[in-house]
Amino acid sequence: MSVTTEVRAQSASAAQKRRARQTLRERVIAGLLLAAGLVSLLTTVGIVLSLFTETVGFFQLVSPWEFLTDRLWTPAFDPAHYGILPLAAGTFMIAAGSAIVAVPLGLASAIYLSEYAPERLRKVLKPVLELLAGIPTVVYGYFALTFLTPLLQRLIPSLEVFNGLSAFITVGIMITPMISSMSEDAMLAVPRSLREAAYALGATRLEVSTKVVLPAAFSGVMASVILAISRAVGETMIVALAAGSTPKLSLNPLDSIQTMTGYIAQMSQGDLEHGSGAYKAIYAVGMSLFVLTLGLNLLAKRITRRYQEGEARP
Repeated sequence: MSVTTEVRAQSASAAQKRRARQTLRERVIAGLLLAAGLVSLLTTVGIVLSLFTETVGFFQLVSPWEFLTDRLWTPAFDPAHYGILPLAAGTFMIAAGSAIVAVPLGLASAIYLSEYAPERLRKVLKPVLELLAGIPTVVYGYFALTFLTPLLQRLIPSLEVFNGLSAFITVGIMITPMISSMSEDAMLAVPRSLREAAYALGATRLEVSTKVVLPAAFSGVMASVILAISRAVGETMIVALAAGSTPKLSLNPLDSIQTMTGYIAQMSQGDLEHGSGAYKAIYAVGMSLFVLTLGLNLLAKRITRRYQEGEARP
């Protein structure tokens, strides 16, 4: 009897030690995950604080009204002008133009992959399409400058070497895989019963794709489009190489333009005097870009949440 009791006690002690080791392991893993999350949070806070501090110093030199309304951007010249409108116009042109290119291509490829392509072909085409997202943006920039621009100049002789047209076409090609992949995932999540019900009512495959599947996946599709536009707004190398560095308040895609990211890339070369107005202007433009992309991301999240809540209602 005593032997049995001793064996039970040893088993209970071993089980208790195993539970203690498991608990310790879980705590260590939880601590590592928390540390990883805190690194991301602290990095974001550090970026915001650095931008905010220098931006406040910039607005002590330049009034916010001048920054938002002046039609000239010449911070490195005398007299200096700090109107962000030319950079905002260039950024808007690249974002809007790339959306015009990428949205039809991305949605068409997503509809084909989710509704038309055989499973074996889809497994081949989707990775090939996603390879475009893995190409370095500097390669896209040289593609626009050395291939696309000369091609466009044959069609439009007056086209400048640096122009917004080749830049936003290339950016549109770059963000197409993002729209295609995310939209296809959203369409594949649509229940098969909706498709079968539409087919039973006599709908064609195109009608099912555009009038049933696409509206049902609208939240995911819209989120992919807005995130892709946000990616286009933050693009640097393509616009720096292909669009030029002329801050011009123009929406003519044939002109040389400059975007917010293009200006930051151009001026962040260590040639500016620390603490000068031109130096602080980099941070003001960076803060403006941060606010713009943050707004687009929040808009995508809000749209997704709204349509998910609408779909969940009876």
